[in-house]
Amino acid sequence: MKKKLLTILAFFLAVIHFVPFYVLITTALKERGDFSSKWVLPSDINWENFSEAWEMANLGSALFNTAFITFFAATILIFVGSLAAYPLARKQTKLNKVVYYLFISVMIIPPLAALVPLYQLVVSIGLMNTRTVAILNNVASFLPLTIFLYSGFIRSTIPKSLEEAARIDGASTPGIFFKIVFPLLKPVTASVLIISCVYIWNDFQFAIFFLQDRSVHTMTVALSRFFGENANNLQLVGAASIIAMLPMVVLFLFLQKQFIKGLAAGSVKG
Repeated sequence: MKKKLLTILAFFLAVIHFVPFYVLITTALKERGDFSSKWVLPSDINWENFSEAWEMANLGSALFNTAFITFFAATILIFVGSLAAYPLARKQTKLNKVVYYLFISVMIIPPLAALVPLYQLVVSIGLMNTRTVAILNNVASFLPLTIFLYSGFIRSTIPKSLEEAARIDGASTPGIFFKIVFPLLKPVTASVLIISCVYIWNDFQFAIFFLQDRSVHTMTVALSRFFGENANNLQLVGAASIIAMLPMVVLFLFLQKQFIKGLAAGSVKG
């Protein structure tokens, strides 16, 4: 009985979360001037909204910028985060504990609290309106969480006996990490990818300040400007919004099993 109630509750929660997306889809498929109910799919579907929104909002350039920033930021996070987490998880020295808890404490600081000094720093070193500043800022923002997830997963899931056996066979520490440990980090790597990529892809609060030039606009900034210019044409805005969110939906569907496994093993047991 309890299982059935939980299933029903989960179904209703899923429906509640799906409603905004359904309204967005029906809006994006309507023709201009169609004021029919948002709950009913239009009789004449207008696919041209997507191509028109793509051109008018300059989504091609914005998509490239966002994908570029997301890819390199996530790659750096995985490489640096896993390397930093390995010794913190395996060597329980006082210094490592201090460093680990220092990273954890940084996670509770609101990112916007550092906006003013960060903006002054970016201007002073000449990185305004560059993809580099977006990459570095996102890496700095997500590195503590990445280390937390990786270290928890390594401690709770990967047995030390594997590393000890490899060391007896003459493997070096880098060899043990890259050949034995890192291949076993797929679940938590999927978790890091989804959490970080979704946030970086949807980042607006920093992108609007650091990426003001049109040539480096990300999807969120481009959508914000597009909405301001087309507030009375929600069909195009809806189409542009769907285009912007599709890559992350595909990423989640592709990595969802590993994502759930990584969170369960790393953050709960760790």
